Amino acid sequence: MASGVHMQEPQCLVENINGRLAVNPKALKLLSAIEQPLVVVAIVGLYRTGKSYLMNKLAGKNKGFSLGNTVQSHTKGIWMWCVPHPKKREHTLVLLDTEGLGDVEKGDNQNDSWIFALAILLSSTFVYNSMGTINQQAMDQLHYVTELTERIRAKSEPDDGIEDSADFVSFFPDFVWTLRDFSLDLETDGESITADEYLENSLKLKKGTSQKDKNFNLPRLCIRKFFPKKKCFIFDRPTQRKKLGQLEDLGDDELDPEFVQQSAEFCSYIFLNSKTKTLSGGIKVTGPRLETLVLTFVNTISSGDLPCMENAVLALAEIENSAAVQKAVAHYEQQMAEKLQLPTETLQELLDLHRDVEKEAIDVFMKNSFKDEENVFQKELATKLDKKRDEFCDQNIKASSERCSALIKEIFSPLEEGVKQGLYAKRGGYRLYVEKKEELKIKYLETPRKGLQAEEILQEYLKSKESVGEAILQTDQTLSEKEKQIEVERVKAEAAQAAAKMLEEMQIRNQQIMEQKEKSYQEHVRQLAEKMEKDRAQMLEEQERTMALKLQEQARLIQEGFQEENRRLHNEIQNLQKKMKKSKKECLLS
Repeated sequence: MASGVHMQEPQCLVENINGRLAVNPKALKLLSAIEQPLVVVAIVGLYRTGKSYLMNKLAGKNKGFSLGNTVQSHTKGIWMWCVPHPKKREHTLVLLDTEGLGDVEKGDNQNDSWIFALAILLSSTFVYNSMGTINQQAMDQLHYVTELTERIRAKSEPDDGIEDSADFVSFFPDFVWTLRDFSLDLETDGESITADEYLENSLKLKKGTSQKDKNFNLPRLCIRKFFPKKKCFIFDRPTQRKKLGQLEDLGDDELDPEFVQQSAEFCSYIFLNSKTKTLSGGIKVTGPRLETLVLTFVNTISSGDLPCMENAVLALAEIENSAAVQKAVAHYEQQMAEKLQLPTETLQELLDLHRDVEKEAIDVFMKNSFKDEENVFQKELATKLDKKRDEFCDQNIKASSERCSALIKEIFSPLEEGVKQGLYAKRGGYRLYVEKKEELKIKYLETPRKGLQAEEILQEYLKSKESVGEAILQTDQTLSEKEKQIEVERVKAEAAQAAAKMLEEMQIRNQQIMEQKEKSYQEHVRQLAEKMEKDRAQMLEEQERTMALKLQEQARLIQEGFQEENRRLHNEIQNLQKKMKKSKKECLLS
């Protein structure tokens, strides 16, 4: 089961010290231990608008993120709270509470813009919290959304130097607007509307090309383009003004019932609808991956560059792919060590096991790697697996040599002892020596699990004893000189035949190795092709989803244009009808 880290209280993730952003190593260490997929919810808004209260509610607590009870901004930087996801099994809910925007004491809008951009980059659901209604002032305060393309890059080298909104939509989070202390009735033209409809109405564009019209439309257009999926929640004032500073100490029974219900609906929506943080290619973000993203983005901002999602994903891929190689090699080593019984009787026995385990190792790499540009890391894996195979082959030879040497020593000890005792230094002794040697050879050859070195070690032993055999032969007076010469030639021929056999076996082994290398290559190609097909399907699915959202927004704009035109025509017809009635009345009077 994947592990999760559940924090008792929030930790500062990104510190904001004198206007400079820096990561907190303690928080990164906590992230690195979370192996589960993450649902990341970030909240942003003006300071002292109650952001932290909502995040505490999502954590299932009254206290956690600091609320403060003055007009000063209480949260500095970005704070993180990792808790078990209440609805998604084996997922962790990561809550990011950001410092309030527009703090007069800070006096640095650029710093606010970076906090806003980081919240967008790191989250899968982005909550914008504001007070009151969505009017022009609220839109003006959301000017950060108009600066996103100046703060974030989707690609390191955009096509034709221009980035399309679809590039951003592919990795931007869902957008939720929470309106606090909302006092208006939700209705238009005397009919009730939902909070979502109120948001859509508030985002409608004005016809016109004046600078005033452009200023009106710009933030609305940016929200519509960058965040196709939008949601709105309204909240009544939670309690009397004098009790607002004690909000975290108040129970639900001491709060306005409408506010309690609205908070519950907000939390339920976030729990059920917030997606797992996912990168291009369907890569689900875990703790270590979010750690890398935070480091990459903050370091990029600190260096004066614009954070780029494509570069961040490539940096993450390099770390992950390197780890995937290590994981695959470790799997190979573990499985081979468990399943391989040395020495093997034949080389093919080892190569068959290698092929099966190598297939598993490649699969481990494929499942844990992504965006392996030019297959650099897969080639590294292939090289390492080849090296590991050769190492196991060497171990196999060594184990065989050691076992065969031990067997030779044990089995041929009676022969050695007989030579020492002079049992063969007599008439007919050479025949006895040869018979005993052949008897022991048969015993040695019939002993199982000797491995690849069985013949070589035997021949080395027999060669080392040639001088002993020749001495016994020469001292045996029962044999004529011609018989002795024939025996010498027979021994030489036998040795030559054994050498030829070993050479043939060596050639067969080399051929087996070459065939195995070709099979390994084909297995790498096969699994790569499968992965590429999956990646291609995933990319097409993402592109289709992004395009559908973009077309949906364009259709909405066209529909609004038609509605606006219909209203204009309707007004013109009404005015014309009024003029006709007036003209008819004047004619009758005259």
